[in-house]
Amino acid sequence: MQLTVIVITRNEQANIEDCLKSVAFADEVIVLDHVSTDQTADLARSLGACVHVTQDWPGFGPQKNRALGYATGDWVLSIDADERVTPELRDEILRTIAAGNTAQAYRFPRRSRYCGQFMLHSGWSPDWVTRLFRRGHAQFSDDLVHEKLLVQGPVGALQSPLLHLSFPDFESVLDKANRYSTAGAQAMRLRGQSATLFDALGHGLWAFVRTYIIRRGFLDGQLGLALAISNAEGTYYRYAKRWLMSREETPS
Repeated sequence: MQLTVIVITRNEQANIEDCLKSVAFADEVIVLDHVSTDQTADLARSLGACVHVTQDWPGFGPQKNRALGYATGDWVLSIDADERVTPELRDEILRTIAAGNTAQAYRFPRRSRYCGQFMLHSGWSPDWVTRLFRRGHAQFSDDLVHEKLLVQGPVGALQSPLLHLSFPDFESVLDKANRYSTAGAQAMRLRGQSATLFDALGHGLWAFVRTYIIRRGFLDGQLGLALAISNAEGTYYRYAKRWLMSREETPS
């Protein structure tokens, strides 16, 4: 039962080497790169990955489906460049595939790091993600951002963690908040969803309360507070950008 790993990239020189080394056990590794201007593609090739390059960017969901289209294995594992498969998860994946169970996909817990600290609360833990699936029995949603894996059939669970080294520093927090809020606002527009400045304020405040209080971000210490604030900012920016788009679309 062959296993294919798929990774989509854009300027991931700092991450791609460790990412691909963590999945060296796979029979096939597909990297779909979006015209990186650094050494991402060359590094991936040097590690044995089959690298394809796309000139356009259709969004995260469609791009992952493109990468899936290159896979030839019976099973597919989808990870991001800033994620690492632990040895424990590797062994559990290989045992599960060899066992021939009836599940068409598997989810497992993800541990995410924020500015050097793994977050144990704040809605980041437990964080179950479905990433391992039989080819032909699942595909990604067409969402521009925060795509989901749509599975045909039962989903099982593995217990070993996937590591997510998401935000090495605060610059990366600000960069991702800007990029994702823009993509989120565009997705709102495509769904026909409007927003006002008051929506931006209300949803931003709710994001802070949900992260810091309801999901007990305060137990993650000072970085838990910083994460709650950045979540609030990202949510505010998404709705505010959609509001400004609406103003530009409306004739004066």
